Amino acid sequence: MELWLWLLIGFWVVFGIGMYLLYRNGFAVTEVIAAVVLLFWPGKGRDRVRTVSCTGWLRHRGRFRESGRYRFSLDNRLTKGEAEVLLLDRDKRELLRLNRGLSAGEAELNGKDKYYLRWEFRSATGSCELRW
Repeated sequence: MELWLWLLIGFWVVFGIGMYLLYRNGFAVTEVIAAVVLLFWPGKGRDRVRTVSCTGWLRHRGRFRESGRYRFSLDNRLTKGEAEVLLLDRDKRELLRLNRGLSAGEAELNGKDKYYLRWEFRSATGSCELRW
């Protein structure tokens, strides 16, 4: 095979491994979104979202390094629509659901297990912040 083909294959292998490592460590996000604007800032101890006319979902790996009881609080400042946050275990089973009706909750987490935070939006405009 030609050299350029080997270089192309090598690039995609390195790219794929890099994306996997970013996702595994909670830095990459998977999403299915239709939005005019969506700004998402995951962080240690909080996630922040600002959006204009957003419908869809995004999921990222939560970074909970220590075992213990975590208290989650959703500050929902939407002017239109709805937003929900789900805490999922490694098998994608729901452990906690927060929205306008239930803006706080607790969950017992193991620092060695994987957990995911899934944001769901329905025609949402405004900002939200999840703290733990």
